[in-house]
Amino acid sequence: MKTRLKSNLFKAAAVLFIAGTPALLKAQQVTVGERMQNMRAYDKSGINVFEAPKEATSFDGMKFNIGAGFTQGYQGLKHENDRTTGASLYHMSPGFNNASANLMFDAQLADGIRLNLTSYLSSRHHNETWVKAGYIQFDKLPFKGQFWDDLMKNITLKVGHMEINYGDAHFRRSDGGSTMYNPFAENYIMDSFTTEIGAEIYVSGGNGLFGMIGATGGTIRGTIDSTNKQTAAAPAGISKMPSFLGKVGYDKQVDENLRVRLAASVYHNNAVAAAGNTLFGGDRTGSNYFMVMEANTGTYSANAFSGRFDPGFKRKITTAQFNGFVKYSGLEVFGTYEVAKGRAYDEATKRDANQYAVEGIYRFGSKENLFVGARYNAVKADVAATADVASVQNDVKIDRTTFAAGWFLTNNILLKGEYVTQKYKDFNAADIRHGGKFNGYVIQAVVGF
Repeated sequence: MKTRLKSNLFKAAAVLFIAGTPALLKAQQVTVGERMQNMRAYDKSGINVFEAPKEATSFDGMKFNIGAGFTQGYQGLKHENDRTTGASLYHMSPGFNNASANLMFDAQLADGIRLNLTSYLSSRHHNETWVKAGYIQFDKLPFKGQFWDDLMKNITLKVGHMEINYGDAHFRRSDGGSTMYNPFAENYIMDSFTTEIGAEIYVSGGNGLFGMIGATGGTIRGTIDSTNKQTAAAPAGISKMPSFLGKVGYDKQVDENLRVRLAASVYHNNAVAAAGNTLFGGDRTGSNYFMVMEANTGTYSANAFSGRFDPGFKRKITTAQFNGFVKYSGLEVFGTYEVAKGRAYDEATKRDANQYAVEGIYRFGSKENLFVGARYNAVKADVAATADVASVQNDVKIDRTTFAAGWFLTNNILLKGEYVTQKYKDFNAADIRHGGKFNGYVIQAVVGF
């Protein structure tokens, strides 16, 4: 009798759930790929969007949006070096790389209030599902009164564990399966990107002027542990420190054909040993150049950032990035100059790392659905001592030249490919990058909505 009663109750609950689901979904207005208030789109229309726009839009109830990014790559790269000792380079041949996928949830909670949660479903560094970040964005405040309405007309507040807004280059990078915004296959050599817990306040000054100030916990993950407990490399008797960042700039559509944007950003953390400070190593997905310049003992996940350079600044890091963007009709030029200074846990003096990059993209076709482009990226840095190299390597150089082309079959589907050459100069003879070089092609099929 009890078994039959439980079975009938279960069936009744199932019927009620199925019957109620359409009404629930309708009430919540669940959508796929729909852009909400003050949100950067995940498809082609999100290209060349930097900070999320602040728009005068209507609110017609709570909405829940599902978005995604998928990227499948095929790689034909080869590499070489001049090192005569130690492990040889990884043995490679042309082939498909493991596909990457991102899943994005956005909820319009109230008028001017939006919540975002982004997860990596599959990536090179983490094959399992991994939460990237989540934040809440206030373009309005839920308080009654003209004072609050006037206050928020030119202010946006973001709070959460989020991709920090340092520099403009992170708006054009590939991020796991979401590669729609990047006309190239890979990001900069020195990839300034991380997620931290904190808040950012944006102010629009009118006539194209804008500014941002922010503060974070200074680490890629939250913890109540002492720094000394988090990492054995950190010296005893030290404490964690917050990071501070800021940005000022000018962004204006001068006329129908011309847009100009200039921006300057700074990031600073004064911790003696900031456990988990990863401004140049915060990507948890991995490079799109699989296993280049890696030892033959390496693995895809353990050596996930092939072709990139992380200066390893964990202590007293100060960086600045300057960006310029010009778009005239179908031609766009984007440039970056970056200076950084810091040190690792066991270093007594700071090291320098500088980077610059310039790229030109020409978009054509009736809806700019085709493009060709080129990028030059170079890094000059002091490299910390390692197990192979006992002393600091001063003024090593890495440069990369890339040519790319792409075709948007629809706003959601992109096919792109590039040819790349990257060279390593002035590395110590014991370093695997001594006399290093890789070149070849990468082709990617991308879906974003």
